[in-house]
Amino acid sequence: MWPYIPHLLATPVPRYTSFPTAAEFAEGLEPADYQTELAGLSGTVSLYVHIPFCDKICWYCGCNTGAANKKQRLASYLDALHREIALVSNYLPDGVRIGRIAFGGGSPNAIAPVDFVRLFDAIILAFKLDNPVISMELDPRSLTEEWVPVLKSIGASRASLGVQTFSPHCQVAIGRVQPLCMIDRTTRWLRQAGITSLNYDLMYGLPGQTAGDVQDSLTLARDLGADRLAVFGYAHVPHLIPRQRRIDDRGLPDVEQRFQMAELAHRYCTDRGMRPIGFDHFAQAADPLAIAAENEQVRRNFQGFTDDPSDAVIGLGASSISSLPNMLVQNDKNSGRYRMQLSQGLLPVALGVRRSAQDQQRAKVIEDVLCAGRAKPGLTLLEAAWPRLAPFIEAGVCDIAEEELVIGPHGVPYARGIAATFDPYRQPSARRFSSAV
Repeated sequence: MWPYIPHLLATPVPRYTSFPTAAEFAEGLEPADYQTELAGLSGTVSLYVHIPFCDKICWYCGCNTGAANKKQRLASYLDALHREIALVSNYLPDGVRIGRIAFGGGSPNAIAPVDFVRLFDAIILAFKLDNPVISMELDPRSLTEEWVPVLKSIGASRASLGVQTFSPHCQVAIGRVQPLCMIDRTTRWLRQAGITSLNYDLMYGLPGQTAGDVQDSLTLARDLGADRLAVFGYAHVPHLIPRQRRIDDRGLPDVEQRFQMAELAHRYCTDRGMRPIGFDHFAQAADPLAIAAENEQVRRNFQGFTDDPSDAVIGLGASSISSLPNMLVQNDKNSGRYRMQLSQGLLPVALGVRRSAQDQQRAKVIEDVLCAGRAKPGLTLLEAAWPRLAPFIEAGVCDIAEEELVIGPHGVPYARGIAATFDPYRQPSARRFSSAV
């Protein structure tokens, strides 16, 4: 059993898909700064392509996405995205190769299959590909059988479905109704398309959700053959995400109930042979992510826990973030400004942060804490973290031996809180970050 220690969960903390986090992004970086950083890349890098549209907008969703109900808006966006692809590729050195391509959103299947094929062809023509691993986030509510030959033709091998919950009453509560038969059908199509690593996103902490609902969703996900599960705690922040105001928060589970749901998911998955990845991902033993964990090669980026070894992920599309060795750069979130800048031949840089040598050192420590459950921060960082780290050590959820910080088996739910002790930028704020569990 995980020990429930409320005071260690009281402060909301980031998910640390980057460091510094997006909360530290600010104006000041110019297109020329980003251009210089791109020109300095070498080796194999990854691409993330953002499609900020969905056929239906879910009430819980914090993604930068809008309804895909206007053909002209979609066409204009895709035209700008094609321009960005051409522009970014021109700034990369000749020796750079693309080893991964991830399509996310929103939902990439919000655009027509023919438009997606054109987009993929543009990437092939613009960049030098090195037999890339191709993955897609997909919405089962709008996926059609037309996508099967498309996914097969581009060589996609990985996909992630936004399942969230199989419980009908929870689906209604969050504005995402998708019957079991729909998930089953989509899963079969994806297997036909050649998807060998299939992830289901699941959530706990939803309105009216019980531990039984969580277990039922885990059981159905297992029965349908998911290779991976990402089990997230729902972050209810309607002051930041206006669409969440449609959710009745009177039925939200409290912190202790959320904790029990997270523990249930961890126990359920590990008891059935899935490998725990970090604090909220699980993978079947034969899945590449589980193999990476076995070899201590798991990383963390804006897609979550990953086996992507690259230190550079180039984001394409409105609001996408490029994670580069010396800086983090975010494109403009507003699709109108995004299109306007590209029409002028400018990289659509809006926000970002330069990563100092100390930032990069701290980023490595935080990543090691979250991915491997241990890290060697060095005396200087340990001393700086100590005032906030000491309560976790006193509670027995982590320890320090020979200058190595180690999270014990009962410390998994406190990993984000422990990682946050090495973040000098973090200011306690319930308004900016999600619950610690």
